Amino acid sequence: MRVHVVSDVHGNTEALARAGEGADALIVLGDLLDFVDYHQHDQGILGTLFGPEKVATFARLRREGTREESIAFSKSLWSSLDDPAAAVEEAVREQYAAMFAAMTAPTYAIAGNVDSPDLWPEFAGDDVRLVEGEIVEIGGLRFGFAGGVVLPAGATIRRSNPVWRPYLRTQEEFDEAVGKLTDIDVLCTHQPPALPELTYDVVARRHELGSSALRGLVYAEQPRWSLFGHVHQPLSARLRVGRTECRNVGHFKVTGRPYVLRW
Repeated sequence: MRVHVVSDVHGNTEALARAGEGADALIVLGDLLDFVDYHQHDQGILGTLFGPEKVATFARLRREGTREESIAFSKSLWSSLDDPAAAVEEAVREQYAAMFAAMTAPTYAIAGNVDSPDLWPEFAGDDVRLVEGEIVEIGGLRFGFAGGVVLPAGATIRRSNPVWRPYLRTQEEFDEAVGKLTDIDVLCTHQPPALPELTYDVVARRHELGSSALRGLVYAEQPRWSLFGHVHQPLSARLRVGRTECRNVGHFKVTGRPYVLRW
């Protein structure tokens, strides 16, 4: 059995169309949307709406400016649109239409934090199965799926965000979903387990948030594999925890290569 796994696609539709070639199945671990393209400023949703110069300024403020400067600049961008929420939704739908059409192999998909999973049923065709919170048998192995990213401690979900909000889940909600993934052979998530080697991004020079519930599941269940993405430049792309191979499947937008799982 051969399964290809991708995460953090971020708009790389061309590579996604090839990701399932030669595979019995394709697994997508989220972050389909290209919201802010920090390398090609004319790409992504912000590039489409505001142009490369504005995105370049936004990127510079994110790197060098204060939080207040970044927020003020973002507000000025959105206020320049008559209906920013409608503009973003149109751009999101355009990206999803292209990316879901590109998934050619039998596909199992969950959302990442840079996704709008409520829109996914509109675009998932017969070959794409949305498996959030499910356990699915593939080639005789039990695959457990949990998407999204846990909210940082003390943060709240802003339901009233007028433009767009990422797929962030309360710790209670996420932990409950993870707790249902029992007797599995392969754990498939967007977020990594909370292990420092897996959560530290060497370019951003900070730890991304990992999940303590996923870490606990790995220690307790000892699945054969724990597969995830989210951290684009991890300190370690793999880590062995007992019998479990923990593996960051890679920043697919940049590599264009799926992680290959064989058994």
